[in-house]
Amino acid sequence: MTRTVVVLGGRSEIGVAVATRLAKGATVVLAARRSHDLDAEEAAVRAAGAADVHRAEFDADDLAAQRPFLDGLVGRFGRLDTVIVAFGILGDQARAERDADHAVAIVHTDYVAHVAVLTHLARIMRAQGGGDLVVYSSVAGARVRRANYVYGSAKAGLDGLASGLADALHGSGVRLLLVRPGFVIGRMTAGMTPAPFSSTPSQVADATVAALRKGRDEVWVPGVLRLIFAVAKHAPRALWRRLPR
Repeated sequence: MTRTVVVLGGRSEIGVAVATRLAKGATVVLAARRSHDLDAEEAAVRAAGAADVHRAEFDADDLAAQRPFLDGLVGRFGRLDTVIVAFGILGDQARAERDADHAVAIVHTDYVAHVAVLTHLARIMRAQGGGDLVVYSSVAGARVRRANYVYGSAKAGLDGLASGLADALHGSGVRLLLVRPGFVIGRMTAGMTPAPFSSTPSQVADATVAALRKGRDEVWVPGVLRLIFAVAKHAPRALWRRLPR
C-alpha cells in the first residue's frame, strides 16, 4: 500500500522540507489554512517524487473541527503512516506583554491546539497499530528566557506534553519523535538577528528524517544544543534574564 504522509501546517518551511524527504512513492497531504494557496509547496513535494499530493483545509485553532478533520483523513486515505505536526506562530513578545489577547493567541496555537491534535492523533494511530508522529518543540522551551517568555512557555508546555505522550505510546507501535531546534533562519524569523548555532529549515528537516530512520525519540538541532542547555539550566537567573532571544 502507498504510505501516507500528513503535514499539519502545510506551508511550514520545515514541514514541507521533511515531506519532500519522505515523499518518494508516498501520498502526501498538505493541511493548512488557505489551502488553495499552496502551489509552491505542492510543486516541491511532487518534484520530490510523491505518488500523489492532496491539499486539505485545516485551521489548528478550531479545536472543535480537529477530530472530524482527522477522522475524515482516515476515512479517505486509510492508515496515516507519518504525521508531521508543524503548525505554530512566533508572535510578538513586546505586544504580548501589554496585550493579553495576543499572549493567549500565541499559547493557544503553540500549546493548546497541540494538546488537542496530539490527543486525537494518538487515538487514531493506536487504533491503526502504529505510525510516526513528529512534533516540533524548541530550545526556547528548554529554559524559558525573559526575551521570549510567552512563546517559550508554550513550547515548554508542548515539550512536556510530547515527552509524556511518547512514554504513554511506548509499546503501542506508535512512535513520537520530539524535535528541539534552536533559532531557525526562515520566514518566521525574517528580519531578526540569527542566534548562535542557528540552522535552516533544510538542516532541521535533514536531522528530523535521520532521527526517524534511526528510530530515535528526540533530537536537538544542531546537536551541540543538547550540551549547551544541559549547562545553561544551571546558569544564575540574574545572568539568564539578560540573554537575548
